[in-house]
Amino acid sequence: MKILFIGDIVGASGRHILKDHLAVIRERFDIDICIANGENAAAGLGISAQLAEEIASFGVDAITMGNHTWSKRDLIRTIDDLSYVARPANGPASWPGRDHVVIRHELGNIIVVNLLGRVYMDAHNDPFQMIKPFIEQLKKKYQTKIVVVDFHAEATSEKIAMGWYLDGEATLVVGTHTHVQTADERLLEAGTAYITDVGMTGPVDGIIGMDRESSLRRFVERLPAPYEAARGRGALHGVVVDVDRASGQARSIRRISWPHSIGSGE
Repeated sequence: MKILFIGDIVGASGRHILKDHLAVIRERFDIDICIANGENAAAGLGISAQLAEEIASFGVDAITMGNHTWSKRDLIRTIDDLSYVARPANGPASWPGRDHVVIRHELGNIIVVNLLGRVYMDAHNDPFQMIKPFIEQLKKKYQTKIVVVDFHAEATSEKIAMGWYLDGEATLVVGTHTHVQTADERLLEAGTAYITDVGMTGPVDGIIGMDRESSLRRFVERLPAPYEAARGRGALHGVVVDVDRASGQARSIRRISWPHSIGSGE
């Protein structure tokens, strides 16, 4: 089984590159399941039900979220209807929506979990304390060993710690949120595929997807400026993971960058 995980979709640019290229990518890499982080899909902040449905129509089987989950208030009342959207599982129990998604496929069930980090982020429940028993419960419930965890976190050290903590428990642990694809994709000792940050799908000439002039105003002039998604050419970043269905372990992990050639990507 081959799983494609796509990094944070940012604004119209990210959505357009998905629409134009995802079918080709799925065919080229023989993808069975596609998962994408969508918490920046609406102009760089949050997602709406309409945009979630649009992204799903492009060939995305599950959407994970992050610290901007509730930036669009529309989602608070509509997320319960979106069976393929996983909001962070370590948020308050009062949050609407699903703390996991199960993709049912002829090759087996795939559990998708989204977590929020706590270093340099808003306070949430401890992801380390809750995740192992949570995963074990889901594995038994859905009779599968295939688990994908999107750890939406700021600190590199916290992401790496989560990778090692879930080595052998999860099939794939991907870091999201920082929008710059890291070059440390690897198989950990017990068979978990890992990357510190899967990268961003969106405008490559902005500053982590946001408008360059507004971002520079905040850094250089130290004056307030609105957050706006950048425009212009885009790229899709992600990882392709080959999974052994019986064990739930990963056999390989490969970075991709599409259509621009960056690092070892395509």
